[in-house]
This record gives sequence, C-alpha cells and structure tokens, in this order.
Amino acid sequence: MRWQEIVNHVGEAIDVLGVIVMVVGLFGALGLFCRRFARGDRSLGSYRTVRQGIGRAILLGLELLIAGDIIRTVATTPTFTSVGILALIVLIRSFLSATLEVEVTGRWPWQSQS
Repeated sequence: MRWQEIVNHVGEAIDVLGVIVMVVGLFGALGLFCRRFARGDRSLGSYRTVRQGIGRAILLGLELLIAGDIIRTVATTPTFTSVGILALIVLIRSFLSATLEVEVTGRWPWQSQS
C-alpha cells in the first residue's frame, strides 16, 4: 500500500469513529432519559440532561469528523480546490460546534465559567 492510501484509510477510520461516537452518545443519552422517565422523573432537569448528553456526543463526533477531513486532505496532493472545500467544511462544522457548545453549556466557548 502506498502512503497516501494508508493515510486515507486512517482518515476514513476516524470518520467512522466520529459517527460511532455520535450514535453511541445519542443512544446512551436517550437510554438514561428513558430510565429516569420510567422512575417517574419527568422534570425539566431530566430533559436538559438528555439534550446536553446528545449535544456532547455530537460535539465530539464533529471534532473527529473534522480531524478525518484534515488528515485526508493533507495526505493527498492538496489543490486550491480541495483546501478551499476543506476550509468551508471546517468553517461550517466549527460554527455548528460553537452553537452546540452554547446549547450544552449556556455560554460561548470563549466566555468564562463564572
């Protein structure tokens, strides 16, 4: 196997890991919510907990997907087109990550936790 093929497979594996993290996180958060709901906890806090769990899983999955895209783009012979597409993908996913961070924590990533 050539170096580019190996790195491309590594990038794809990281993408798959990102999807797995999101799916497992989603089902884990929903499972926790169902368990609390079955015990009679129908509070707003329980709903917020499931939303935060899903948001965290999506955030981590997005970070892994960004890493996979970067690895694959750098491994191949980068062209202005491929780097531009990568920049656009990273920009969109970073925006999604920042807005999800606000949803999960209630503050922007650069704000202190006071």
